Amino acid sequence: MAIAALQTVDHPVTAPVAAWAARIDGWLWLERESLPLWLPVAMGAGIALWFLLPGPAAWSGVIVMASGIALLAWALGARERPLARAVGVGALALALGCALIWWRSERVAAPVLARPAVVALTARIERVEPLPARGTLRLILAPAADASLPPRIRVTMPFTPATMQQLQPGDGVALRARLMPPPRAALPGGYDFARRAWFDRIGAVGSVIGEVRRADGAPQRSPSLRNRLSAHIRGRIEGGVGGIAAAFATGDRGGIGLADDEAMRRSGLAHLLSISGLHVTAAVGGAMWLSLRLLVLIPTLALRWPLTLVSAGVGAGVGIGYTLLTGSEVPTVRSMLAAILVLIALAIGREAVTLRLVAAGAVTVMLLWPESIAGPSFQLSFAAVTAIVALHNHGRVTTWLARRDEGAGWRVARFFLGLILTGLAVEIALMPIALFHFHKAGLYGSLANVVAIPLTTFVVMPAEALALALDSVGLGAPAWWVVDQALTFLLVIAHAVAAAPGAVAMVPSMPTAAFAIAVMGGLWLCLWRTRARLWGLLGVIIGLGWTATIRPPDLLITGDGRHVASRMPDGRYALLRPRAGDYVRDQIGEAAGRDDDLMPLDALPDTLCSRDFCRWTMISDGRPWVILAARSSYRTDWLPLVQACAAADIVIADRWLPRGCVPRWIRADGQMLRATGGLAITLDPAQVRSVNDGAAGKPWASPPTTQPPSAYRRNPPANPQGR
Repeated sequence: MAIAALQTVDHPVTAPVAAWAARIDGWLWLERESLPLWLPVAMGAGIALWFLLPGPAAWSGVIVMASGIALLAWALGARERPLARAVGVGALALALGCALIWWRSERVAAPVLARPAVVALTARIERVEPLPARGTLRLILAPAADASLPPRIRVTMPFTPATMQQLQPGDGVALRARLMPPPRAALPGGYDFARRAWFDRIGAVGSVIGEVRRADGAPQRSPSLRNRLSAHIRGRIEGGVGGIAAAFATGDRGGIGLADDEAMRRSGLAHLLSISGLHVTAAVGGAMWLSLRLLVLIPTLALRWPLTLVSAGVGAGVGIGYTLLTGSEVPTVRSMLAAILVLIALAIGREAVTLRLVAAGAVTVMLLWPESIAGPSFQLSFAAVTAIVALHNHGRVTTWLARRDEGAGWRVARFFLGLILTGLAVEIALMPIALFHFHKAGLYGSLANVVAIPLTTFVVMPAEALALALDSVGLGAPAWWVVDQALTFLLVIAHAVAAAPGAVAMVPSMPTAAFAIAVMGGLWLCLWRTRARLWGLLGVIIGLGWTATIRPPDLLITGDGRHVASRMPDGRYALLRPRAGDYVRDQIGEAAGRDDDLMPLDALPDTLCSRDFCRWTMISDGRPWVILAARSSYRTDWLPLVQACAAADIVIADRWLPRGCVPRWIRADGQMLRATGGLAITLDPAQVRSVNDGAAGKPWASPPTTQPPSAYRRNPPANPQGR
């Protein structure tokens, strides 16, 4: 075709291009078995571009450009040349991904509450989520026909066992609630609940005022099987251990205390609390093993029936039931789809666990829930599975871990070697994702998992299943004791690892470009088979190295303007309002990449504070920057305020400031922050990042301000020393 014809032309430009194209064609021919694995990557790239780009014009441009590239590749010989075919199919998949998430965002569109309000409403309960460890109960409600309310709202109320019995899905209720629009991320790089709420069609969140009354004449419903089972397990095992046991069985994490949850996360064991591959595999594998052992005891069935196929069907049924019981979350559905594909492969005599299986699962999830690709659950789940399968499909690893005729000691040693290698591979694969979403990553997780995974798989889950079965005849106490002791030991490991020096690496907000480079490097390393895969290590190193050089922000301002954190010379941060709650402190700590306590700003020697304002000076690269921040909502005299603003570089307030307040650089008052969201400000070089930077043009983003940018922000002062 066209490129092939170029090879016959002796031209100083076209000849090298044709030669390189021929070399790439040859390499892709060797990698032809791996090319289908890049289909979900291209589709995911299209979805990611929709989240990154600002609006319909940019999204349309991506779809049109990708479609044009696909047509060009076809014209240049997609049938004959692997390179043209790969580019064409990849471009089509990218366009499909972008169009799919755009269509999905329009399909789920629902009204969102415009402003905070206190309302009285009647509604039907769609979902009940108990959080006993936090003392709260969360309700998803569908209000009765009311043009002033969104079709779905989420409210919280105090948790009591009696309330759990009285309020069940499907009940009609009447209540008063304080509602507000779904909150944006407090700071740049933080968790954006508004995005999740948009795709869940939740238009308001809030808290219940007073009591929740059942609708007149509504029948009393019994709690769902999931809630009954969770309550039963927590009744058998008290405290945080009971909450973890319930999470293993039903996926209900509401009974896990905050300290235990944080320890599991810092130790790299949090994946055990999410119903995903490990749990589904244990359930399906256990059902297959038990059903096969029981069926072979019947001679007629053993001689005449394909019992392997029958036991696979039993395992699939158990897996589907387990998925429905645990709430059908995306990781569980993904694991169940993968398990069914494995069972089908076993039934027809094909190789079961392959990267193509992982790719098929990823495509299925993206077709059903394309928005899930932006969340950590999807990314962590598929990154871990991809790393594990790629590691164990590597020739050398397969040779090292293959069964052979040797003593028990060597077999045990090989088993633990496999666990250590798997843990290391998973930790490396998950590190960029954990740093991007949570700003922290555990460093000892692979060692903790060497003990935790066998303990969970071979002790906790079988003992818990046995205990639940024996409870039907009142004999489950001994099995529950085993579960209690095993999970207590698991928590001891989690807390010990979490408290170890250097157990957690923390960084400020990871740049999106650095994250993309690291992820693409990891995919390149895992999906190819030839030595060219090693170039992926360079991408991982560049992405993580870039992240390590990120300068922490000098100022952090939450979206409501009430909380300001200022970076001190020793790297710690001081807080404007020291009475801030744990949630605000955690958000600031993650955005700053710090794990230590926040100091009170008014206790610093160079800070001047009154009842209404604090004024302090920050030195960055030898340049002084004067900061003025409001700490009360009281009325301030106009002339002193204007004079104080003129003497400051940055003015911060949670309320509207008059136009006469003109600082030398930024006026971050309530009106500006409602449009931008939280801010992260770096003084050298002068740079401002906002929550809305990454959400411009998205349906859940804050509406643009009616004031021009110059009303709030000017060019930074050129010579602060000369003031």
